[in-house]
Amino acid sequence: MGYRRTPFAPNEWYHCFTRGVDKRTVFENEADFNRFTELLYLANSSETINRGNVQHLTHADIFSVSQGTPFVSIGAYCLMGNHPHLLLRENIEGGISKFMHKVFTGYTMYFNIKRKRVGNLFVTPFRSKHITDDGYLKRVTQYIHLNPAEVFDPGWKKGGAKSLRTLEKRLLEYPYSSMQDYFGESQGRPEQLLLDPEIRELLKDQTPLDQVLSEADAYYKELSLEFGKHQT
Repeated sequence: MGYRRTPFAPNEWYHCFTRGVDKRTVFENEADFNRFTELLYLANSSETINRGNVQHLTHADIFSVSQGTPFVSIGAYCLMGNHPHLLLRENIEGGISKFMHKVFTGYTMYFNIKRKRVGNLFVTPFRSKHITDDGYLKRVTQYIHLNPAEVFDPGWKKGGAKSLRTLEKRLLEYPYSSMQDYFGESQGRPEQLLLDPEIRELLKDQTPLDQVLSEADAYYKELSLEFGKHQT
């Protein structure tokens, strides 16, 4: 994933993200999203798991495979069409870099073979932001989970959300993020096993989703009005 000038610190949380090269779509269908999600689980270990040995397993059964010692803890994630967002804690020295390398190398190989292409799929190196306190951790989690909102309601960041109730429903139905595991009915959802139990416990008392959306909508409306003033 490229050379990093700033090393990660063990036991610290980071918001990690990248995008497809040339802003290209990297998740084109359900199989692509599922493959990347499976890799978030399978690649989170110093042990090498032969993909051929788990090829016969269903998507749900993948999350029951023995992992070994994980490189990182995953606090939240959201996969968009041309970019992923991951909330990660470094469990061992070099863990995040090793984890990201395994995930993105594995997914790029899968994608390139499937599409008969060659070359990098994601911009390197991936970007990251250090999370310094619990308050920031909760805000970042909200930001990660709200990413699909612009797909469902393109005008909402311009202060023009059509229906916050509809937007909330669509966000909770989005299958390629951990939002359901915090705000929805996620019992039996295999992807729940991606998340670190400690961080789920810490973040379980988040602001209710409807309040988060209402506050965000009010903020974007205020920005829109301020922007309008400066345009006159």
